[in-house]
Amino acid sequence: MTAAVPNAFDDPAYRQGVVELLGLLAYGEISAWERLAEDAKMAPTLAQEAEVAAMASAEWEHFAQLRDRLFALGEDPYAAMLPFQPIFQRFHARTQPEDFLEGLLKAYVGDGLAADFYREIAAFLDAETRELVLDTLSGTGHSEFVVDVIRDAIAEEPRVGGKLALWGRRFMGEALSQAQTVVAERDALTAVLVGNADRPGAVMDLTVIGRMLTRLTEAHTERMDKLGLAA
Repeated sequence: MTAAVPNAFDDPAYRQGVVELLGLLAYGEISAWERLAEDAKMAPTLAQEAEVAAMASAEWEHFAQLRDRLFALGEDPYAAMLPFQPIFQRFHARTQPEDFLEGLLKAYVGDGLAADFYREIAAFLDAETRELVLDTLSGTGHSEFVVDVIRDAIAEEPRVGGKLALWGRRFMGEALSQAQTVVAERDALTAVLVGNADRPGAVMDLTVIGRMLTRLTEAHTERMDKLGLAA
């Protein structure tokens, strides 16, 4: 039986924005699953391979939740995801790790960035979608084992720190660039992100997006510091 649609979805602009948001998140999760499954193959130990595989499994669970929500709304989740495929493909092509440590750093930073983004947008969503987003958020954090692995690698070979710091800056730069592309191309989605999708005729305040990206960048800096890397 199809789940009841919240009253908020009587507003076509809000509905479109949320469908686009869920499509964006769902594609992000399934692409992260795919990349982590590949990265696990580079692990030097079986224990680390298992840790990365667990991260991939968590991403798949997130994807399934988002996919099922789109189905419940009467939407084709794969059609909702498709517009974001080129963006993620371009992003992953430009942030292809050269080794296992770069893959771990990408996973750790990406996991944290996703969690921060989910927290940012939750307040602007209807109750049921907000609950889904927060529930998905509660499943992040599987990458914490990365901290010890990277710190140990730097202690063993200090030059690794400089290389990974550059990699982290490159990753975040590409992430912000792709986020700005989404904002520029998706008015309905952007309206949801700034909290005015349910106010017809409201002027979109893109400074809200700018402040959000600034907060995400500051959180990234703290995350890099935790790893012993300069952001």
